[in-house]
Amino acid sequence: MSRLTTAERDALPDSAFALPGRRYPIPDETHARDALARASEMLHRGDLTQEEYDTIVRRARAVLGED
Repeated sequence: MSRLTTAERDALPDSAFALPGRRYPIPDETHARDALARASEMLHRGDLTQEEYDTIVRRARAVLGED
């Protein structure tokens, strides 16, 4: 999983996150792929709603150029 330092994460614009509250950073392809994997796991654990999952998938695929 890609790591962001606190300073790097704080420097990202809100638009670099898949969900409100600056959740699921997707500033680049590596983070977008990681977000897709984590989101699937979190959905199956019940920690994300289907709507949140769909938003993450849509936003991550846009970063990956798969939209």
